[in-house]
Amino acid sequence: MAGNGISGLAQELASKRLDKVYAVEHALLGEYTPDGYTAALEALVRQVNPSCVLFPHTYQVRDFVPKLATRLSRVLVSDVIRVRVEDGALVFVRLLFQGKLNGDMRVSGPAPHLVSIQAGAYRAENVQTGSAVVETVTPALTPDQIRSKPHPPFRESSRAVDLTAAELIVSVGRGIKEKENIPIVEELARALGAELAASRPICDNGWLPMERQVGSSGQTVAPKLYLAVGISGAIQHLVGMKGAKTIVAINKDSNAPIFEVADIGVVGDLFEVVPALVEEIRKAKS
Repeated sequence: MAGNGISGLAQELASKRLDKVYAVEHALLGEYTPDGYTAALEALVRQVNPSCVLFPHTYQVRDFVPKLATRLSRVLVSDVIRVRVEDGALVFVRLLFQGKLNGDMRVSGPAPHLVSIQAGAYRAENVQTGSAVVETVTPALTPDQIRSKPHPPFRESSRAVDLTAAELIVSVGRGIKEKENIPIVEELARALGAELAASRPICDNGWLPMERQVGSSGQTVAPKLYLAVGISGAIQHLVGMKGAKTIVAINKDSNAPIFEVADIGVVGDLFEVVPALVEEIRKAKS
């Protein structure tokens, strides 16, 4: 991990089953810049010389890791959803064509190999506890290396919803028909104590904020329960939620693609099913 004043985070990470935690600390890493992160992590990679470097597939990583890969004369394998060992070699499975296909990638050439992993590829409850050593690394950064100056975050950032941390999600699609019907699904989310999410058309229409969009152009989630209401199951949406532990779909079209990935499918009119479901949930809780 990299940043400034990250000793607490490093100790938290060290409580997991790891061999060692490297905390890359520097005042110039307090605010993210592609130049700073690239220079700092380049120095760490050259010092440690690992066989493989894994990154989360975040906006920041997409910003600076291609630059880091170029500095190291390596190729970045991005958007990986699974990793397996085959004949003693690592095989990275990544999404292709908006999730319509999965491709197996085998890397060749000298290490290190750079890989970014999609959110939800691995479940948090599978992480094992342990006790790792923390090594603090201070890179030789100077202000003249930082060519860009970060601006203050947008005001909306403070209100952003992190759907990736939600254990229960109720998501709504075009089957809701119009904005005035959104409260029907909001009531279900409240009854379950779940976060409300949506497919892209709902957010594009301004019926819900863009921060609640799930899919290839929104957030990728892996909750314990994903309840899809009135969502047909376009591939762009499935990419963002198929890592859920349990998927429940409510749709009046029995041939909707969402049923191909659903663990439980309810074929019916959401305007009848959802209110009845809310009532039963409240009865069960009372």
